[in-house]
Amino acid sequence: MNVRTIIDKRNLPSRHVTEGPARAPHRSYLYAMGLTREQIHQPLVGVASCWNEAAPCNISLMRQAQAVKKGVAAANGTPREFCTITVTDGIAMGHEGMKASLASREVIADSVELTMRGHAYDALIGLAGCDKSLPGMMMAMLRLNVPSIFIYGGSILPGSYRGQPVTVQDLFEAVGKHSVGAMSDDDLDELEQVACPSAGACGAQFTANTMATVSEAIGLALPYSAGAPAPYEIRDKFCMAAGEQVMDLVARNIRPREIVTRKALENAATVVAASGGSTNAALHLPAMAHEAGIKFDLFDVAEIFKRTPYIADLKPGGRYVAKDMFEAGGIPLLMKTLLEHGFLHGDCLTVTGRTIAENLASVKWNPHQDVVRPANDPITATGGVVGLQGNLAPDGAIVKVAGLKNLRFTGPARCFDGEEACFEAVTNRAYEDGEVLVIRYEGPKGGPGMREMLSTTAALYGQGKGDKVALITDGRFSGATRGFCIGHVGPEAAVGGPIGLIRDGDIITIDAIEGTLDVALSDEELAARKAEWKPRPSPVGSGAIWKFAQAVGPAREGAVTHPGGAAETTCYADI
Repeated sequence: MNVRTIIDKRNLPSRHVTEGPARAPHRSYLYAMGLTREQIHQPLVGVASCWNEAAPCNISLMRQAQAVKKGVAAANGTPREFCTITVTDGIAMGHEGMKASLASREVIADSVELTMRGHAYDALIGLAGCDKSLPGMMMAMLRLNVPSIFIYGGSILPGSYRGQPVTVQDLFEAVGKHSVGAMSDDDLDELEQVACPSAGACGAQFTANTMATVSEAIGLALPYSAGAPAPYEIRDKFCMAAGEQVMDLVARNIRPREIVTRKALENAATVVAASGGSTNAALHLPAMAHEAGIKFDLFDVAEIFKRTPYIADLKPGGRYVAKDMFEAGGIPLLMKTLLEHGFLHGDCLTVTGRTIAENLASVKWNPHQDVVRPANDPITATGGVVGLQGNLAPDGAIVKVAGLKNLRFTGPARCFDGEEACFEAVTNRAYEDGEVLVIRYEGPKGGPGMREMLSTTAALYGQGKGDKVALITDGRFSGATRGFCIGHVGPEAAVGGPIGLIRDGDIITIDAIEGTLDVALSDEELAARKAEWKPRPSPVGSGAIWKFAQAVGPAREGAVTHPGGAAETTCYADI
């Protein structure tokens, strides 16, 4: 099919910059960049990547973008490449830089939107490789609603330390071992040089790979494309195919909001739970839904988690990394067994132009692998991630239970107003077994930025205390976190939520079986403490993080910063 004969540019956004005598000045800029008359009058496709030299997860994106552009051109489109930012959590972790992480998701979505709007591009292919860049790029697609395809940059290969496979998770936990004398300076130095041996995002089912899994399940990425590691040359074939396929979507006017429906969001939450994925998905899925004008909050995500079997034996709770799952059969293998046993909606449309069920029709079960279990023979009967609610978290909380042996914990609170204070206590072992460590004023507004707490949780594991204490926060946990760690507690302390009212010694009970998070205080006592509570001044007074804090909403709804698709009066795709 020759898409050139089908696409009528009079209905596309780029007509505003390329068509008619009044646009001669606009066209002159395009000629200045070497475009031909034919290229100018073809559909213009934005090729957005989060390429930078900040971290290995982004470093291969520019190379992959060139393959995308070849695919667009081969299908009679005109690619226009541009870049946006990334804040990489692994490097931002454990210091003030982490305040920039969640805010970067909004900047990515905003900057892609502004570039697309300003230059009137007709379609979007977005390449992303890190925790916030994946949801940020998909949020932009849903906000703009032009034909779009998402491409994950791919995971890193596992490192090898004295014959054993390792990931960056092992390195964060090694810091804890080092703090108690269980690892020498030389051993730590050796490990840090081999833990991350290639380009690509963190290799286990941390946030990047979780959201990559989401991209296929939600229908915005081509099948298998999210599983191939970054160094694999097959990634260029996926990129070329995506470039060609987006032109078919333009011809057929298939848009992201036709793909990302309520059912598709449920499919996405299902693969998160089934793979023991990052709790951050419970923040990003509501944010993506918000862009499409769909109400799908933390409790909706948690409801899906509750009924989904945990079947993929992936780190940090399991044994394998993303490379292993790709080689066992990829994300389609995971999705096929979920579909066969009634856990996925097979009638959801995808960027192939076919449904989930049609995409998976030829996928065969691989009996020669043990990375993914059949959905009727799971590792555990309920998902690897659980939602919680109670008088300590009226607006909910989230915990990853994959790999946990004990799903209930009761103990006295030890409260810290900020991560640094808790990390110092952990480093100095100024805590007791059986305690619940509470890190507060780290929520979206209070942080600001809802920092992740991997440095603290990994240090606990490195000290051998990962199952001896629990930790709760109105901030977030890294996808690499393991142990009884509860994040997204809402309402957050900065707005007077119960987590800001508890005191040292208050008894907290966490029950991941019943889905509850409570403090042993009466409603009257909580009300009395609330009456005495006073807001704390923000730790930032200007700049991008201050702007984020003014606009951001609660974690329950995705920590979003604008009214979303439901309040939209004009869709960009229809200008």
